[in-house]
Amino acid sequence: MTHRLVYVVGPSGAGKDSVLHGLRRNWGDADPAHWARRTITRPADAGGELHEAVDAQGFGQLCRMGAFAMHWNANGLSYGVRQSELLPIRDGRWVFVNGSRAWVPQLRQQWPQATVVYIGASPAVLAQRLAARGRESAQAVAERLARQVPAALPPETIQIENDSTLADAVSALHEALVRCDRAGGVPSSN
Repeated sequence: MTHRLVYVVGPSGAGKDSVLHGLRRNWGDADPAHWARRTITRPADAGGELHEAVDAQGFGQLCRMGAFAMHWNANGLSYGVRQSELLPIRDGRWVFVNGSRAWVPQLRQQWPQATVVYIGASPAVLAQRLAARGRESAQAVAERLARQVPAALPPETIQIENDSTLADAVSALHEALVRCDRAGGVPSSN
């Protein structure tokens, strides 16, 4: 059931947090799910997702201790997902991780049956959303928009365009995951 490890990636501003939050709100209780909390070298009050805030030294110590099942650096920050956050997979639960495109090759090595979801949006929408959230300077927003990540997505990646309404993106993702689960982890186009 490792295809129930859902690793969600996409550029900054694509709405990954919003889509995951919407999916969580509409998921229901029939098929239990866990929404992995990330550890980030960002202050707890920085806005956005609820996360475990640590400084760079603490993050390095957690890495050396083997606390993370996965970790990466992006946009000047370090991100990690603790080992304990993936344990619900053993019970057959879905586990959702907000990840990094650059870490997909490592994900595929460790969890080859994980489901990769790419949430994208047009460059104009990305720029508008990044500016609106007000977390970064104009220079930092420009750097996020310019970030190029090698195309390392597997061909069976579920692709969601989040240029329309949030409800449309959430619905499209939910339907794709249901099809994927019914097909034993292989996304289906019908």
